Amino acid sequence: MDEQPHAMDFTGRAVLVTGGTKGLGATIARAFLASGADVMACGRSTPAALPSTGGREAGFRVADLRDPVAVADVVAAASERFGRLDALVNNAGGSPDADAATVSPRFVEKVVALNLLAPSHTAQAANLAMREQPGGGSVINIGSVSAHTPQPGTAAYSAAKAGLLGLTRAPALEWAPRVGVNHITAGFIRTESAAALYGEEGGNAAVDVVPMGRPAEPDGVARACLWPACDLSSYVNGADLAVHGCGEIPARHTAAHRPTSL
Repeated sequence: MDEQPHAMDFTGRAVLVTGGTKGLGATIARAFLASGADVMACGRSTPAALPSTGGREAGFRVADLRDPVAVADVVAAASERFGRLDALVNNAGGSPDADAATVSPRFVEKVVALNLLAPSHTAQAANLAMREQPGGGSVINIGSVSAHTPQPGTAAYSAAKAGLLGLTRAPALEWAPRVGVNHITAGFIRTESAAALYGEEGGNAAVDVVPMGRPAEPDGVARACLWPACDLSSYVNGADLAVHGCGEIPARHTAAHRPTSL
């Protein structure tokens, strides 16, 4: 009997990763490359080096994902280059902290545009390509624990990421069964930007609030993206996959167990 390819083998499949040239996005791109996929990354500027592994390198297109025309172009470019588009990973996003009482309307608009409108534009364009091809496709939205438990300074970002959950579940209903849409709730990840948010040494100062006792390694989150895109999860749709080490220890527990001075 002929041996069947493993379900996590993405040979012959094509993946688009937004924000895929640095940090978590680059790691996601490398994870798909390592699994055999053809990968295109996109970002607002050309990087010094593209994600690569095992002698294979991702393609790249410059795109401002807040612009629906630019989004349509990058999706079309990926489909034309690879002959199909099997998975979209909506990874681009982020925001610096800002005081909700004084933040400018322009700041809020930019944060919502990047973290909610851009994924909407990209998913819509990808769906148009995927629904017409054999096998359909998969959209994976990278969300944040901030959607569930907002922190001070993250009002616009948390609102946008909460919206991304809705942008997962509603299209999942509409686009099934041809195109699946799933969500990954990510938490504290050890990336280059972690130090800016959580302190020096990659944010080690914040590990006491994480039940796992450490931040996530980017590869751990990246490999989680493979599952919603593969045949093993063919009946999983509209799901929210928690990849955050059980989130954060509740503040009330920390307060109740704080050592008391003698």
